[in-house]
Amino acid sequence: MDRTALRHAMQGPQDVDLLVVILLGSAQSEEVGASREIPAGYTRFFRALGHRIRSHRTDRKLSREDMLSYGFSVRHWQMIEAGRPITMITLLRVAEAFEVLPDQLLGGLSHHLGRRRNP
Repeated sequence: MDRTALRHAMQGPQDVDLLVVILLGSAQSEEVGASREIPAGYTRFFRALGHRIRSHRTDRKLSREDMLSYGFSVRHWQMIEAGRPITMITLLRVAEAFEVLPDQLLGGLSHHLGRRRNP
């Protein structure tokens, strides 16, 4: 499917976000591109982010279905909370829905990335 056909098939911005999440999520367990595996630290980071997002939702006594009013489908929200990689746009939309700064969602999660090797 070419880009023009893909754009016409998409209903709105959340569909594009969902497509990116699906593509990244399918690559999460195996490979990115042709030969690069996603580091385990990235997987841990997104899983921890998903747990934090779930905590924000449950602290506000919101259901996944309630997130429909913020423009998220239930399936998309399930994927976010399951720790699938998300785009920056999705992160900003989540922060806006909870009326928090993105820092509050991301703060303290960097330790999940592990240590970088020095060259």
